[in-house]
Amino acid sequence: MITELAVERVEFTCGSCWHRWSVDYDVQRYLDGHGDEWEYFYRDNTAVPSPYTPQGAPPCEHCGRRWVGRLVARRPVPLPGTAGAPRSRVPTEGSHRPERHTAPLLEAGGHPQPTPETR
Repeated sequence: MITELAVERVEFTCGSCWHRWSVDYDVQRYLDGHGDEWEYFYRDNTAVPSPYTPQGAPPCEHCGRRWVGRLVARRPVPLPGTAGAPRSRVPTEGSHRPERHTAPLLEAGGHPQPTPETR
């Protein structure tokens, strides 16, 4: 069962060349049938390892080295079925907003880099 959905902005600073960048990740927390909680990370609709580990950190675009990221912002996404939340029935014929099938995906790196003033 999914227990939490969020978008997390993770900042990386290369300890070799000091290049800084940030990436947005979609994060799902999931409670399995044994009572264990797991996190799943997605970048551009693709499952990826945790950016908080050396294996999951993206390489620096300047020197290729990997540095563990740090959380700088997060936005929880409400789970479906929240009491009192407005909702719209999707028509059965599938014509509801057909452009959503061809709309370009928002890229995880397609946002302005954080600056000291915006942190």
